[in-house]
Order: sequence, then structure tokens, then C-alpha cells
Amino acid sequence: MEFNPYVKKWRKGLKRIALVYPNRYIGGIANVGLQFIYAYLNSLENCICERFYSDVFEGLRSMESGTHLREFDVALFSLQYEEDYFKAVEILERSGFKGMKIAGGPCAMINPRPLKDFFDAFIIGEVEKSNVLDLIVESRSKEELKDLKGIWTGHEERVKRIKPKKLDFYLGKQIIGESAFGKCILLEVGRGCFRRCRFCVVRQIYSPVRWRDPDILLDFAESHKGLVDKCSLIAPSVGDYPDIKKLTSNLIEMGYMVSPSSIRADTVDEELMEMFAVGGLKSFTIAPEAGSQRLRDILGKDLSEEDIMNAASIASEKGIKSIKLYFMIGLPKETKEDLKELIELAKKIKRLFRDVSISINPLVPKPHTPFQWLPYTGFRDFLAGMKELKRRIDFLKKELSREFDVSVSSPDKFAIQTILSRGGEEVCNLIRTRKQSLRIAKDLGLLKYLGEIPVEDKLPWDFIDHGYSKSRLIREYEKTF
Repeated sequence: MEFNPYVKKWRKGLKRIALVYPNRYIGGIANVGLQFIYAYLNSLENCICERFYSDVFEGLRSMESGTHLREFDVALFSLQYEEDYFKAVEILERSGFKGMKIAGGPCAMINPRPLKDFFDAFIIGEVEKSNVLDLIVESRSKEELKDLKGIWTGHEERVKRIKPKKLDFYLGKQIIGESAFGKCILLEVGRGCFRRCRFCVVRQIYSPVRWRDPDILLDFAESHKGLVDKCSLIAPSVGDYPDIKKLTSNLIEMGYMVSPSSIRADTVDEELMEMFAVGGLKSFTIAPEAGSQRLRDILGKDLSEEDIMNAASIASEKGIKSIKLYFMIGLPKETKEDLKELIELAKKIKRLFRDVSISINPLVPKPHTPFQWLPYTGFRDFLAGMKELKRRIDFLKKELSREFDVSVSSPDKFAIQTILSRGGEEVCNLIRTRKQSLRIAKDLGLLKYLGEIPVEDKLPWDFIDHGYSKSRLIREYEKTF
């Protein structure tokens, strides 16, 4: 059951726009950008927009009216994760959709070339305060989208990302469903990040950092009182929000439980954690990323063990019962000693909490980051690196599983993610098979995207202008070694 849904009925003459999230409903309904697009399109006189999710009618019929995707004129796909490429293409092929196919979201902003064969155009950037959606609705063919600001059709040699300079706006109303954060209102406090983590793409593709005025968010929360009693604060690092304490305290006074989507350990203090505890926070997440200070320094994480333990200790003292830790493996210069320090750090935190869960993922060297040239696994020899990565995973599982709830992602799965992230147009051939298979990727000659990339090479995503200096990324990359 949803609260606050929009009601707009199709009538003759309206252009039908499908907003497709090729993943589960709980993720799609928690996306503020999708909520904005849906509301904006339905505010226009000349179109109607309906939503599609992979777990609702298998992504083939709309959530609102059950209308089949092939009946729509335009399909807008939101690509949040590389793994969704396979489902997106499956939905297009199974539906027999013949209209205009457009993709957006962070994956399109990072590197759309692996999907070039399947979409007519890609939106490069954030659509708020731009005329991109209006132009898409008015366009009669994909040819009319060529050379438009913020759109890549495969024809343009250079595309500059579009973005609102200020976040001085918010949704008029929000559809509230059972999301990844539970049933709550979503308050996006800001975009971008000023931190210098060398593995993270957020700083480059969402710069500059933009924060919302807390009064805009508080007015929105006030207008939604009574629908739900919980709100989730959304940002790459909620604790970096300059008005976090003002916003949180006022939300609690309104009667909301308050939960941050993510928060850095070094932004936690007793006053803030007390607010979150009073606001109903039951579980806390910390992302040390690596167990040793040496590796955290290589990552540019700028987080000490003292910061991590201090945040964990404060959370425990304020009554938080469980904690989740995020780590990465396959890092440059990683040794078994670093893994031992990871285990020791986890055990120190375990002394403070009854329930500790650990998530460990292989590092994906993302485009637009200082690590974009790194080999997957951290080894120049891919096969040797995969063997060593699997040995290290087995070691961590053996040492941690006795005391912790441990989730370790498959190295093969993240190798495919790296190919999808860093690949060129020939990766379309892998997606066309609809199989996330490393063996097939090898047969197609795609393992080259898992190796080290020379810094002088032209990259598939170099045509996207996100406003950063590539020479700065090279300098940061060289500091790794």
C-alpha cells in the first residue's frame, strides 16, 4: 500500500512516458530523483507518466494501470547499478517496446558506452532545473535529441554534465511506500562530497557539494506529518551536512523517528548520536573500508582507528544494539597483515555490541576516480589476482564467521561489474547474452577491462565533462604507489 500516490488518468492526445526502474520496488521508491521525475512529468499538460519495477508485473506492465510497456511512447530507464543492465535489456526485449528508449542515472553519468546498442539516448547529469524532460516529451524521434545539452546519443564527441547549481527546491509531495529504508519520508539533505576517497566516484560526478536549507526540508516534513512517523536523511555522508543537528532535533520535535542513510565515523559525537538514539535509531553503520591505517591512507579514506572506535563506543553507550561494518578487499598493496588487522578491528568492535555484521566487497576500480586505471584484484596478472583474492576471502570467512554474520561478495560478480563499468561498446555483446558470466566475457575478449590501464590511454568515458581535471586524478593515482 502506498500513501500519497499521484492520480492522473490517460486521455487521448497524451504522450505516454514509462519510468522504468529495472530492479525491485523497495529500491526504486526510495530514490528521490525518480520521485522528482515522476512528479514533474505528471505536472505537464501533454503527457502522463507511469512507473515500472522489475518485481511488479515482471517489469512489463505499469504499477498504476497495468498498461503494457509496449503501449508507451517513451521509456525512461534509471540505471543505478551495473548489474541492472541485464534486467533493463531483458525488459526491453520481452516487452517488444518500439518507442524511444532513454537511460539516465549514475551509471549513465559514469559510462554509457556498454549500453549504446540498446538505448537511443542517455541523460548525462541531474535533470532538475533543466529543460531536458520537456525536450524529451516534445521530441518525435531520437534525431531531435542530437546535440542537446546534457544528452548523449552516440553522435556527440563531448557532453557536459547538467546539474542544478543550488538545491533550493524539494518535492511538493512524496509517494511513500515500503522502501529500502522502511515506510518513511525521504529527506535528501545534499549531493556531492568534499572528501577525497580515491575509490569513490561521488566527488567527481556530483560536484560541487550542494546542501539544502534545513527550513525547506522541515517545511516538507511538516506537510507530511501524520502519513508516517519516520524519516530517512539521504546524502553520501549525512554527518557532513552543516545543519545536521538543527534538522534532526526539529524532526524529533515534530514526532519523527530519524535515520541517516550513511554517516562517517569521524562526524559522530555524543550529542548527534543521542539525537539519533532518541529518534529511534536501532542499528548503526560504519565503513572503515580497510582494517589497517596503511591501507586507509592509500584509499584516501582519512579515517583513523581512533575515529572508528570512538563512533562505535558512543553508539554503544547511547543504546544502539547492532552495528554493520563495510570493508573492501583486493586493494592496492594489500597483504595478509592488512587482513589480520581487519579481523582485529572487527573483534574490538564486537566487544561493544552484541550484534555485529560485516560486509566485504572486492574493490571495483570505477571510472572518473583516481583508481580508474587500477587492475581489478590489485594484481597486474588477472588470473593470479583472482586466485589470491579467493584465498583471501576464504581466510576472512574462516576467521570471522565464528563470531560474526559475514557477507562476502563473489569475485566473479565484481569482475563482471568492473567490465560493465569500465568497458567500451563491445560490452554490449555480453549484455546481449543476458548472462553475467566471466567465461562468456573471456570468450568475447572483455577481460582486457580487468587489467591495469596505462594512464596515457584514451578511456571510453573521456567524452563526458564532469568538470574535474584528469591530471589531478593521475596525480592522486600515482600517490598510491
